[in-house]
Amino acid sequence: MQLTAQKLWTKDFLIISLVNFFLTLIFFLLMVTIGVHAVSAYGASTSEAGLVTGIFIIGTLVGRLFIGRLIDSIGRRKTLLIGLTFFTTTILLYFLDFGIGFLLFTRFVHGLGMGLSSTATGTIVAQVIPGSRKGEGIGYYSMSSTLATAIGPFVGLMMSQYTSFSVIFLTCLVIGLISLGSALFVNVPEADNPQVVRGLSLSAFVEPKALPIALIIGVAALSYSSVLSYINFYASELDLVEAASIFFLVYSIAVLISRPITGRLMDARGANIVMYPAIGLFAIGMLVLSQANNAVMLLLAGALIGLGFGNIQSGTQAIAVKAADPQRMGMATSTFFIALDAGLGFGPYFIGLLIPLTGFSTLYLLLAGLVFFTLFLYYLMNGRRERSEMKQAA
Repeated sequence: MQLTAQKLWTKDFLIISLVNFFLTLIFFLLMVTIGVHAVSAYGASTSEAGLVTGIFIIGTLVGRLFIGRLIDSIGRRKTLLIGLTFFTTTILLYFLDFGIGFLLFTRFVHGLGMGLSSTATGTIVAQVIPGSRKGEGIGYYSMSSTLATAIGPFVGLMMSQYTSFSVIFLTCLVIGLISLGSALFVNVPEADNPQVVRGLSLSAFVEPKALPIALIIGVAALSYSSVLSYINFYASELDLVEAASIFFLVYSIAVLISRPITGRLMDARGANIVMYPAIGLFAIGMLVLSQANNAVMLLLAGALIGLGFGNIQSGTQAIAVKAADPQRMGMATSTFFIALDAGLGFGPYFIGLLIPLTGFSTLYLLLAGLVFFTLFLYYLMNGRRERSEMKQAA
C-alpha cells in the first residue's frame, strides 16, 4: 500500500500533464502569430497589436482571480471540464470577422478560459502527486509547459509562413478538442471539506499563506517578461537574429535537463538548496544577456536563464501549494498563477517605458540587479522559515 501511495507516474498525473501541455501549446502558438494577424487582417497599429497579444494574459489573470475561490466548492473535475469547454469553444470566435474590437474581446474571453482551465490543472496535479514527491512531481508537470514553450512558438512561426490564419485557428481548435477529450478520462480527488468562500476579503480571492512566495515569482516573472517580449528586438540590434531563433530552445533544454534533479533535491533537502542557486543563475543569465555581443553569449544567457527562472517557477509553485491547508490548495495554486501572470502580463508595458531611456543592454543590466535583490527578498519571505523547519526536522 505504501508503494502505491508514493507512485508518481499515474494515469491521472500523465493526463493532467498532457492537458497542461495542450493548453500552453495553444497559448504560445497564438502568442507569436495573433499580433501579425491583427496587423494584416485589421490594419492594427503596433500598439494595438501588442494589446491584442497581451489582453489574453489579463483575461487569464481575471479568470484565475475568481476561480481560485470557487474551484473546491464547484468541484475540481467539473471546473476543469467547464474551463476546457469554454476555452475550446472560444477558439471558434477567431473565425468571425467583426473588427479589431471583437478580436480584443475574443482574446480576453479566451484568456478567461485559460485561467479557469490552467488553475484547475494546477490544483488537480498538486493533489494527485504524493506529498513526499511534491517538488519532483511539480517539476515534471512543469516540464509539459516547458516543452510547449519551445514547440508552440516554433510551430506558430512555421505555420504563419506557409499556411493561412484560418488553418492556424483550426489547428488550435483541434488541439483544444483533444485536451477536452483527454480530460474526460481523469479521476480527480475532491477536497474533503470544501470551503464556501464568501465576501470580499483578501482571503476570498487569494491564499494569504502563499502570498510571500507569490511575491517572489511575481518579481522574477516581471524580469523574465523582458526576455519574452524584447529578445527579438535586442537580437536585431545586435545582428544576432539567427541565434535568437533558437534562444528559447536552449532555454527549454536547460529546464528539461535540470528539473528532474532540482525536484528531487527539493523533496530531499528543502526548497533553499534549489531556490538560492536558481535565483543566482537567473541573475547571472540576465547579466550575460546585457553584455552579449555574439551568438555564444546570447545562447549561454538562454541556458543560464533556463536553469534559473525555469526552476524558480516550479520551485515557487511547490512552495505555494505546500504552504496552504489541503482545503485551500486551489486558492494557493490560483494565488501563485495570479502573481506569475501579473508579472508576465504587465511587465512588458512597464519595461517598455524604460527602454527609450536605458536601451536594451542597460535594461537587462538593471533587471539583473533586481533579480540579485530577489535573493534577499526570498530570504525574508521564505528562506529563513525553510531553514528553521529543516533544522527542526533534522
